[in-house]
Amino acid sequence: MEKGTEKGNGVGGGAAASRSPMALMGSSRYENEEANTGMRTTETMLRLVPMALCIAALVVMLKNSQSNEFGSVSYSDLGAFRYLVHANGICAGYSLLSAIIAAMPRPSTMPRAWTLFLLDQILTYIILAAGAVSTEVLYLTNKGDAAVTWSAACGTFASFCHKATTSAFQQV
Repeated sequence: MEKGTEKGNGVGGGAAASRSPMALMGSSRYENEEANTGMRTTETMLRLVPMALCIAALVVMLKNSQSNEFGSVSYSDLGAFRYLVHANGICAGYSLLSAIIAAMPRPSTMPRAWTLFLLDQILTYIILAAGAVSTEVLYLTNKGDAAVTWSAACGTFASFCHKATTSAFQQV
C-alpha cells in the first residue's frame, strides 16, 4: 500500500477525505445542536443578570427621597442621579432585547456577534460613566468640598445617601 492511501488516515482519496472535520472527530449534528442549545441558554442567562441588577438599581434610586426639618432631597434634584436612572433603564432594556436575540435558535454569524459585542461595549461604557459620576457626587455629599463651598449633606440626609450609594454601587 502506498503512503497516504490507507483507509481512515484522512489523507488522499476515499471516503475518509470527504468527511467533515466534525465527523472525523466523532461529533454528530445532534451533538452539535445540543452544544449550541446549551451555549444559547448560558448566553441568555448571562444577559439577563445585568438586566436584573439594572432594574434593582433603578427601583432603589427612583424611590430615593428624604424629607426632614432641613428640607427635602430626591434623586431628580441631582443630574448625576438622573443620568444613572436613565442609564439603568437603557441598560435593562438592551439586556432584555439582547437576551431575546440570544435565545433565538438561529445560526450565529460574525456580523451578529460583532454587533452584539459593539453594543455590549457601548452599554458598558454608558453604565460605567453613570456609576463614576454618581460616585463623585456621593463622595461630595459625604465629604463636601470647601473650595467650592459644598458642605457635606449626608449627615443631614443619611437615608438618602445610603440608598444612593446602594444604587450606584450595584453597577460596579
